[in-house]
Amino acid sequence: MQYEGRILHALLDSYENSLLSRGENRVTIHISLPFTPKTMPAYFDESSLEYEKIHAAVRHLESLGYVQTVWKGRKENHIIQKIVLREENVAGAYQYVKRTPKSDQCRQQLETLERLFTECRTPVSQAFLSWLMERLQQGKSVKEYLELSDLKESERLVRAITAIEENQEECYLREFSVRCFGDSKLLENRLGLIGKIMKRFSGEYENMETDAILAEHGIYHTPNYVYVKGVGSLRIGRGNGALLDLCTLRQGIGLSGEDLDSLQLSDLSKVKKVITIENLTTFFRWQEKDSMLIYLGGYHNTIRRKLLQNIYAKIPQAEYLHFGDIDVGGFEIYRDLCQKTKIPFRPYLMGIQQLQQYESCTRKLTENDRKRIGQMLEKEKREEIVQVLKYMEEKGVKLEQESIVRDK
Repeated sequence: MQYEGRILHALLDSYENSLLSRGENRVTIHISLPFTPKTMPAYFDESSLEYEKIHAAVRHLESLGYVQTVWKGRKENHIIQKIVLREENVAGAYQYVKRTPKSDQCRQQLETLERLFTECRTPVSQAFLSWLMERLQQGKSVKEYLELSDLKESERLVRAITAIEENQEECYLREFSVRCFGDSKLLENRLGLIGKIMKRFSGEYENMETDAILAEHGIYHTPNYVYVKGVGSLRIGRGNGALLDLCTLRQGIGLSGEDLDSLQLSDLSKVKKVITIENLTTFFRWQEKDSMLIYLGGYHNTIRRKLLQNIYAKIPQAEYLHFGDIDVGGFEIYRDLCQKTKIPFRPYLMGIQQLQQYESCTRKLTENDRKRIGQMLEKEKREEIVQVLKYMEEKGVKLEQESIVRDK
C-alpha cells in the first residue's frame, strides 16, 4: 500500500481541488499525476530497485480499475509518464484508501456549523459561523480555520470563542479552560487561532493583542494588576482598612483586580488631573503635579475601566487625559478608552508639537500604518486628532511615547 496509497491520495487531492469534483467543469478534464523527480523521486533513483515496486503498485491499481497508466513514448512497462485517475471509479478509489470524500466532509461540517449557529449566539461566534457556512456552500476553502475532517475540533473552537464572549467571572486562563473543557491547556493551545478569529470577525478587537481581548472578558494569564501613583489616598480593605497616601510612593502601587472590590477612594481632593498612560516605562518615569497617574497597558480592560469610572464618579470636575504613542494604535486606544468608559478624556502630549519637537526620534510609517490612518480619518470627527493624523500622513512619521521627556 505504500505506493498505491501515495498515488491514489495524490490523485484524489487533485480531484478534490478541481471543478470536476463539483461538476462545474465546462470542458473535459482528466486528473493525472505526472511522474517527475519531484513527485516520485524514488522512481528516478538509479541506485535502487524501487521503480519495480512502483510498477507493481501501478499494475495493481490498474487491475482494480482506479487508474490508467500513460507510458513514455508509448513503450509499455518501460518508463511511466503519468498516472490518470479513472473518474468513473473514483468512489472505489476513496474506499480503497479509506478516505472520506471532500464533498461528504463538507456536508458533515456544514451540518455541524448549522447546529452550532443555533446554539452559539455571541457576536463573534455568529459572524464566524456565518462566514464559514457561506464559504462551504460556495465550495470554497475554510482551511485557514478548520480541518474539514475534524468535526470535534470545529465544535471545540466555536464553543471556546462563545465561552470567552459569555464569561462574566474574572479568572485565570487555565482554570477557565478546565471549567469549560475539562483540560487546563486546551484553550491555551488554541489562543493564536482564537485571537485571529476574534480580531477578524469583530471590529472592536481588530487591532488588539489576544491577551488584551481575553482581559476584556475577565480572563488573565496571571493576576491582573492596576498600577497607580501620584496624589490621592486609597483605603485598602473593607471597613477600616489601611489608608495609603499615594504621595509617599514615588513609583506607586500595583493593585490586583481582586483587591479593587474592597478598594475605597478616600481623599481625592488634591487630584486636579487623572492621566492614563499607555506604556509601563513611561508610567514609572513620569511625574506630574497634582495628578493621579494610572498605567493603562495598551487597551484598558474591565478592571482598569471599573477603577476609572469609580474615580470619575468621585471627582468628575478633574481633568481627564490620555497619554499614549503618537501612532494609529495610540489613537485607537484613546478612542476605545473614551467610548467604553464614557469619560471625557482628551489626548495629552499626543500632538503635532511633540512630533516636531522629537522629530529625530520619529519612525517611518509602514504601508499598514497608512492604510489604518486612512480608515481612521474616514471616521474621526475630532479636529485636534484629525490634524495630527493628517500631519503624520503628510510627513510619514509616528512617535513612541517613551521618546517624550518631561519638562523640568
